[in-house]
Amino acid sequence: MRRFAVLPALAVLAVAALPAAAQAAATIDQPIAELRGLDKITARTQPLEAKVGDKVQFGSLAITVRACRKAPPEDPPESAAFLEITDTPPGHPAATVFSGWMFASSPGVSALDHPVYDVWVVSCTDASPAAAAASQEVDDNVPDASTLPLPEMKIIPPALPPSRQ
Repeated sequence: MRRFAVLPALAVLAVAALPAAAQAAATIDQPIAELRGLDKITARTQPLEAKVGDKVQFGSLAITVRACRKAPPEDPPESAAFLEITDTPPGHPAATVFSGWMFASSPGVSALDHPVYDVWVVSCTDASPAAAAASQEVDDNVPDASTLPLPEMKIIPPALPPSRQ
């Protein structure tokens, strides 16, 4: 009889897990991962762009993006990338320092633990940001704003109350 009492509880858990499984399957694979790297010694950040399957170098780190997925437009924004990061310090053999999923909305959930560098996911895209900027159309009928004259500004002093005049 106890076995039948457990079945409704299992059914409730299964129904609760369905939306999460459906949501995980609703991601869109993207070919390019936009990353950002921080050198903790110099406090400088550097944008990194890596195609899925390619290796990008950042300091002594070699970053390989294995997958990059983005939530569809109707869902809350989220990007996640599966990264393999290998550190090759001078005079030492290469060592894998990170292998797993990083999430753009929660970089602290699955973070690289390295004394000199931080790397995190910014987004997953289907076009390079540099290529997207270059491919923007330029309308020849719209004048360049940098060549337009600035309007003349007239400074009007504030009016004094009648008791101070």
